Amino acid sequence: MVSRKDFEKTACTIASLNRTQLTIRIKNFKGRFRLDFTEDYLKKQSVDRLRHILLAAFITAGSRN
Repeated sequence: MVSRKDFEKTACTIASLNRTQLTIRIKNFKGRFRLDFTEDYLKKQSVDRLRHILLAAFITAGSRN
């Protein structure tokens, strides 16, 4: 489980990332599970959706990346 402080820090960091940074983080995510999205899929998503994907991965994995 992620502490409130860690969650807020992670959420703020993710909110400040641009499309390129989000895509890199998603493609290189190292958690208890692997994220396997195609480049084409990621290009079609809005920046807000990419942020949602990355934040959800952090919450689900309960890890710092």
